[in-house]
Amino acid sequence: MTTETFVKDIKPGLKNLNLIFIVLETGRVTKTKDGHEVRTCKVADKTGSINISVWDDVGNLIQPGDIIRLTKGYASVFKGCLTLYTGRGGDLQKIGEFCMVYSEVPNFSEPNPEYSAQQAPNKAVQNDSSPSAPPPTTGPPAASPASESQNGNGLSTPPGPGGGPHTPHTPSHPPSTRITRSQPNHTSAGPPGPTSNSVSNGKETRRSSKR
Repeated sequence: MTTETFVKDIKPGLKNLNLIFIVLETGRVTKTKDGHEVRTCKVADKTGSINISVWDDVGNLIQPGDIIRLTKGYASVFKGCLTLYTGRGGDLQKIGEFCMVYSEVPNFSEPNPEYSAQQAPNKAVQNDSSPSAPPPTTGPPAASPASESQNGNGLSTPPGPGGGPHTPHTPSHPPSTRITRSQPNHTSAGPPGPTSNSVSNGKETRRSSKR
């Protein structure tokens, strides 16, 4: 004996499904490139409703209110919606009319974002990896303008004092004049400079007196 499956237990990819349902609505007929007629019908049992795709003459025979037994059906996702199909060797048999307990809610053929995400997992991976790429690229260019703004002329600052940046430091030079005044005292220990002749003569007399 075949076990019956309820609408609430149908998942994408399941095969050899056996159901008993009542037809609630019959959709419009659409023709394929091969000339086949396809009709989508809304069916339900006591656990919920789902869409079933019916081909050719079988679709023309189905009417709302028919109670049908599906054998060897399978479930798949079509445009993000869970849909029933009759598989190879499957069959639809009318076993009654109207007298069946059913529930339209929940509708398991409503668009489900989880099904659409499973169909395109690679797109989600690319979107997650794309924002990670720009941060490393933006890092180095941000540092370059900062260094140029600090240096003014990028290459002039590291070798020595540049004309532009040291202009505000001019008030700090007066202590350097004091150092120049103390230079004669430091030069006394060294050889006499050619410029200060008077100082050199004084140094020679001091050295001769010490001797």
